[in-house]
Formats: sequence, structure tokens, C-alpha cells
Amino acid sequence: MSKTEPFQVAESPLDDRSDAVKGSHLPAKYQGTAADRMDMSMLGKKQVLRRQFSFSTMLGFASTVMVAWEFCLLVSPFGLSDGGTPAVFWGVIFSPVVLLPVYASLAEVASMSPTAGGQYHWVSELAPPRYQKGMSYTVGWLIALGWQTFLCGVSFETASLILGLANLGNPAYEIQGWHETLLTMGIVIFCVIFNVLLAVRMPIIEALVLVLHVLGVFVVIIPLWVMAPRGNAHETILTFTNEGGWPDMGLACTIGMVPILGLLIGYDCSVHMSEEVKDASRTVPMVIVWAVASNALMLLVVGITYVFCLGDLTSVLDSSTEQPVIQVFYNATQSVAGTSIMVAVIIVIFLSACVGQVATASRQMWSFARDKGSYTAFNAFNSLGTVSILFSYTITVGCLIWRRLCGKPLPPRRWSLGRWGLPLNVISLCLTTPMLFFYVWPLYYPVTAANMNWSSTMLGAVVIIAAIYYFFKGRHEYEGPVVNVKRDE
Repeated sequence: MSKTEPFQVAESPLDDRSDAVKGSHLPAKYQGTAADRMDMSMLGKKQVLRRQFSFSTMLGFASTVMVAWEFCLLVSPFGLSDGGTPAVFWGVIFSPVVLLPVYASLAEVASMSPTAGGQYHWVSELAPPRYQKGMSYTVGWLIALGWQTFLCGVSFETASLILGLANLGNPAYEIQGWHETLLTMGIVIFCVIFNVLLAVRMPIIEALVLVLHVLGVFVVIIPLWVMAPRGNAHETILTFTNEGGWPDMGLACTIGMVPILGLLIGYDCSVHMSEEVKDASRTVPMVIVWAVASNALMLLVVGITYVFCLGDLTSVLDSSTEQPVIQVFYNATQSVAGTSIMVAVIIVIFLSACVGQVATASRQMWSFARDKGSYTAFNAFNSLGTVSILFSYTITVGCLIWRRLCGKPLPPRRWSLGRWGLPLNVISLCLTTPMLFFYVWPLYYPVTAANMNWSSTMLGAVVIIAAIYYFFKGRHEYEGPVVNVKRDE
């Protein structure tokens, strides 16, 4: 492929699908294409997972694991506290602008090395040789921590929505913290059991949930368009507010907008399923780009509708349901039944997202363990999802820039950015680095122990523990997946 041709997808010259991977116990129909077998041989890995995902089912998986428009409804109070409705509005507008270059960069690398390891494998190949081992090990920890955290976060929000509906139907019911904890644990257990017993059914289930994910947009926006009050355009878009108490409006708005910008973070989920995708080096990059683009469009429609239909903000933020989105729906419909249906759609999609996140987290951790990484301390950390995953993107793109400028030529790939590669990589790095900085800021000032954003402390703790383990044991066991790669063959 010419290096000057942007966004090219080459057809595989290999069409022999009958030869089994040496030593594989899988039936031939689950071993993928000849290109998949060549990729696994090049990566130095044995095919042990079933390649049962096609482009459409993988698109459904990615879309319903990272439930962007649904999560916008729950994350929006962060922006409403710091910046108000304009912070949410502009955050939704700029989220795809910021993250599409990032995902374009990751898609190209995914075509080079379609492996469940994802970012930690890519860093092992792309980083300067002197730092490959340590950087890859660190990124592996970050990804595993991030995906387990995503699972806990979405499970908790699902539990909160269920209990919020219980309060809406029965105002005498008072939500207790331990109710949320037990229900969260129950949801996680359900998702784990589902992955153990029904993993083979996941592609068809994810395809069905994708339909609900798309139709759910209309289930939410049509009642709001018809019944909810309309916000004034000037106030909704341009009148910034500062309920967080920060001394500077610009700082407050930045803090509130960053969580909205990050709503599209996490579409590396499809990368960690690469070894279960047919024709992965071609399919996975396409899934990444299409999933981000399509979900960005749905995010724009739902996010903009939501900020214009909030109604009385005080009643929304002080709702006894403890979920502003439930109060917004109820204020619009004045119907418990109607609100319950709207929220139930989101709950079902969130449950599917939890199932997919268990799959993503388990595949990544399995891959890390396969390369002799440690996960003994991972369960001790239950935060930093977005920061951890975003950090892994930043390191990967940084290594890609170094390789383009200072290293040997990039490996062959079937999906290439061509001449746009380096500019998009640099833009990605410039946009994600400030996000990392502001993601760890607290929402309110003055800062107390109760409202402090402890993610920076926890990130430091994770890095320190990983460094200690690496120094005493990990560096003697972990070589990095690059040692198994056989591209020259």
C-alpha cells in the first residue's frame, strides 16, 4: 500500500481458510481467515479463543459496551455543577472532535497488531527499545485497572437507576448506601455468570442490544421534544454558571467540561476482543472508527436535547430519586409509568454494557497474564477508569509518534492513515494531555476530604505498587510481547 494514500483498507491476498493453526484445538470455522492465522503466527501466539464476531456483531459489541449517549444523562450533573448547561452542550459538541483523531491513530495500530493485549502490546513494539519493557508493563496495569473500574462504575449506576425508580414509584422508600452496594455486587455477579455460561451467545445478544441502543435514542428524545419545557437558547449555550465555588469561571468550566469530553473514551474495548474477531486486522480498525462516529452522532442528538429540556434545575439536582435523569423524565412526562419505561431502556442497555465490560476486562487480563503480567493487586483499586484508559491512549500515541520520527518504519497494516498519520497523532497527543490533567480535579471548592477527587492519589498508589512489584519480581518475569513477535518471518 502506498504510504501517501489515506484511510486505505487493503484486501487480503490470502484466501486459504482450510489450514488449521498448528496446535489449535478449535474447529476450523472458529479459526478465522488466513490473514488471522498469519497475524497470530506473527504475534507468536496460539489461537485459543473462538473467532465468532463479524463486523456487524463487533460494532454492536463496541457500541453497547461504551454506552455514550446513555452515560451522558448520568455524567451531565458534573458539567451542570461547573459551567452549567453550556459546559454540557459544548462538551458534547467537542467530544468527537477531540477523540476521533485518537481513535484513528489507535485503529491504525490495531491493524498492525490485532491482539487482545491492545495498548500494552503496541507500546512493547513501538516504544524506544530501552523503555519498551517497563512502559508496556505500566500500560498493562493501567488498562486492566481502567476496565475493571468501568465495570464497577456502570454496575453502580445501574443499581442506582433501579433504586431511583423504586423511590419514584414509592416515595416512602428511602435509598440506603448498602442497598446500592449489594445490588451492585449482584449485577457484577450476574455479568460474570453470563460470561461463563453464555459467552457463545454474546454476538447475537449484542446485535439485539444494538437495536435497542439505537431505538432507545428515540424512546428518550421524542417524549422530551413533545412534553418537556424548552430552555432559552442563549442561556443554554452561552450563559455559564459556577455552582462549584471555584474562584475563576474559566477554570470551573474546564473542570466541568472535561468529563463530558471523555464520554467517548473506551472504544478500545473492541481491540481487546481482537482474537475473537474474523479478519481482525481489517475488521477491528473499521469497527473502532464506525463505532466512535455513529455513537458520537447519537451522543450529539441526545446530549443537546437533554440540556435544552432540563426544566427546573433545582428540582432536578435535588431529586429524592438521587438520579437527575429520572427527575427530568418525570418532570417532562408527569407519568411514573412513562418515566419507568424510558429509564428501563437505559437499565437494560447498561446491563448489556456490564456484560461486555466483563468480557473486555477478562480478555485483557488474560492476555496480560499470558505474557507473564501480574493482576494480584488489581482488585484493590476501584477507581480511575477513564483516567487509566486515557493515559494508556496517550502513551500509545506518544510511542507511535516517536516511531514515525525516530524509529524504524512502521510494520505493515491493512488499514492506514497514510500521509495523515503523523499530523493526527500529534493532534491527538496535544488534545488528550490537558484532559488527563483536568480529569483529576475535584468538582467543588473549597476542597475537603468529602468532595476531593481522589483519583490522582489512587493513580499514584497504583504506579507505586506496580513499580515495587516490577522491581522485585515483574522485571524478572515480564519480557513484553515484543519478544514473541516474528514480523521478519
